[in-house]
Amino acid sequence: MRVNITLACTECKQRNYSTTKNKKNNPDRIEMKKYCKFCKTHTIHKETK
Repeated sequence: MRVNITLACTECKQRNYSTTKNKKNNPDRIEMKKYCKFCKTHTIHKETK
């Protein structure tokens, strides 16, 4: 039961990454520290709708 999600930067709100997650194991929204090419630094990226 994997679904496609989009990750957005918390600093500049740009949607940079798309990935999949298992809704059964991770029912809440996920956060990852990833590189943002617009901010040119590593920032927290949160799951968006």
